[in-house]
Amino acid sequence: MKTSLVLLGAGKSTRFGLKNIKKQWIRVGDDPLFIYVYKQFIQIHDFIDIIITVDEIDFEYVKSNYGDYNITFVKGSDTRQNSIKNAIENITSEYVLISDIARCNIDTIVVQNILSYTNKNIDCVVPYLTVNDTVVFQDKTIDRNQIKLIQTPQLSCTKTLKKATATNKEYTDDRGAISQISQNIEYVNGSEISLKLTTKRDLKKLNLDHPNNKVFVGHGYDIHRTKEGSEIILGGIKIPASFALLAHSDGDVLIHSVIDALLGSIGASDIGELFPDTDNKYKNIDSTELLKLVIDFFYSVGYKINNIDISVLAQSPKLKRYKNQIKQNLAKLLSVKLNSINIKATTHEKLDAIGENRAIAVHSIVSVSFFDWQNAKN
Repeated sequence: MKTSLVLLGAGKSTRFGLKNIKKQWIRVGDDPLFIYVYKQFIQIHDFIDIIITVDEIDFEYVKSNYGDYNITFVKGSDTRQNSIKNAIENITSEYVLISDIARCNIDTIVVQNILSYTNKNIDCVVPYLTVNDTVVFQDKTIDRNQIKLIQTPQLSCTKTLKKATATNKEYTDDRGAISQISQNIEYVNGSEISLKLTTKRDLKKLNLDHPNNKVFVGHGYDIHRTKEGSEIILGGIKIPASFALLAHSDGDVLIHSVIDALLGSIGASDIGELFPDTDNKYKNIDSTELLKLVIDFFYSVGYKINNIDISVLAQSPKLKRYKNQIKQNLAKLLSVKLNSINIKATTHEKLDAIGENRAIAVHSIVSVSFFDWQNAKN
């Protein structure tokens, strides 16, 4: 029987507790967790469709960088159930296998057993574990033989699941929704290795490869024309000058350059695409606010900064007395140590627009790596 696969990975990882990274973006070797899980499933079965739900803020980035896989990426939602609705909306296969990306160690035998039920006219097949310890609920011991620890993946009749999830009531798994309209549910043995990654402590229980130690480099460049004024802003620091910088935002050419370097290092397009100067929302905006948005995204998708080297090209003003202030401000904004940042300044020997004080330009080069979750302290 033809079966589709849905992998759920649109969560915010609010319980993960490991810096700002979302757990679906921790790297196993070269692969983010959602690709690692996907690769395990396609070794087990030839699914007719494979859908992965992703956080809306990650959607374009995921499509751009992982669009060469045989995967349909779908925007997730604020709840698991709504993410499932989005994922199965256009599924036409009779059955759909749904799993959480956080349950990243896939037991082949369990999955094959679950898939064998596609020929048995079952509405939902659910793997579970039994409980060996005494169970107390509200100060009363209850029969542990009646307790089931529910796991994923779960196999559902697509038509039944669509009907069951067409409600505003929230359920924590597919079985919960389907049980409201059908008792045609089969429970099968789950697996002790199919642990769910919920908090950072769970990482110690999973046998995952160390992230690759590759180094990625991004280059950012920006230039702004001067205009009448008496100060400029570089790296969030106001500096007296005989001019101001012409821009849609506050004209912080240094931060704009750093933003583009960060985006380039992780393959996330450029500042103009994220914050277009045609959008009045960014009119006169403090560029440090833009940097905060970018660095939050940068960390959330699983990277760390090794170092940044910045070159400011300006005939004036002289920047020697301000470089340390800029460095300290950038270190705070980027959550890195001071020795990770270097700032250089040079003139253009009175040549061209920069040398004639008609423009200021900045080059930034950033070196980054995958976030090393195995050795992270927090």
